[in-house]
Amino acid sequence: MSMREMKEQLASLQDSEKGHTEALQLLQRQLTETKSSAKSLRATIGDAFERLHRFLRDRQKSMLEELESDTARTLSDIEHKIQRYSQQLRDVKEGIQIIQERLSETSRHEFLEGIALTSDRIKGKIHETNLTYEDFPTSKYMGPLQYTIWKSLFLDISPVPAALTMDPSTAHQRLILSDDCTIVAYGNLHPQPLQDSPRRFDVEVSVLGAEGFSGGVHYWEVMVSEKTQWMIGVANETVNRKGSIQIQPSRGFYCIVMHDGNQYSACTEPWTRLNVKNKLEKVGVYLDHAKGLLVFYNADDMSWLYTYREKFPAKLFPYFSPGQSHANGKNVQPLRINTMRL
Repeated sequence: MSMREMKEQLASLQDSEKGHTEALQLLQRQLTETKSSAKSLRATIGDAFERLHRFLRDRQKSMLEELESDTARTLSDIEHKIQRYSQQLRDVKEGIQIIQERLSETSRHEFLEGIALTSDRIKGKIHETNLTYEDFPTSKYMGPLQYTIWKSLFLDISPVPAALTMDPSTAHQRLILSDDCTIVAYGNLHPQPLQDSPRRFDVEVSVLGAEGFSGGVHYWEVMVSEKTQWMIGVANETVNRKGSIQIQPSRGFYCIVMHDGNQYSACTEPWTRLNVKNKLEKVGVYLDHAKGLLVFYNADDMSWLYTYREKFPAKLFPYFSPGQSHANGKNVQPLRINTMRL
């Protein structure tokens, strides 16, 4: 080997040595940085989860205390009502006894003389009873408690609704659906040239969900912001879809409705007016098919709106009606299925 060749090999080896040295130095730096980063990340994760656990413990304590307080108030109210109605029942029984005593008297003259006295004695002993189930606020303990908890943990993040879509083949011809079938609006233009079928509503501006429920527990939310009219709920698979339809349980519909701009009712027979303090922006629908339970909520604070307790038919579909919009711009906003997920 010549001197020139040896010099060239030496230069090549020196270049290789330099490259390997630089590579090793780089790897050493990466090793050190990775160890440091992992150590820092472990500390960050540990701290984050410790704060989360502390928050969860505090939130659990707060919710349990609130539950105990609400329960105590509810029990106190019920006990007060029990005492009041027990006293009223005793008064009524006493009134019955007084009348029975007078009726048993053999002398017509004595009976007639005793009428005035009897009337005075039974005054205040007759009470009307008009309690309903809603007088006892147990409904707040029914339904999707997990969504209430999620809301309190994640604040402005919506609870996880079912991944629902609407079925275009059921939609009235004046309804316009978004491409993903999660938004429906009433169109003021001419009806769309859609093929009619037994599945399609031809008078009621309605549309059903694409998926029906034969069992299980389900929850979804519908955005109703800025609207002056809408109707949502569930419908039996076999409901009539042709002509003018009465939206009521005997016809297979279990819904709530907003009407007259700011009034809310359950579509019972007759309608039941709902106690809604503030205009609804988002409505939650909770269905427990097996228990025959359909509960509507104000999804912003999970406050209770109305409960249907029914022996539901085999298959139910979500029901949506945005109502008709008007040339003056009222009720033009769509209904929107909330599909936000955690």
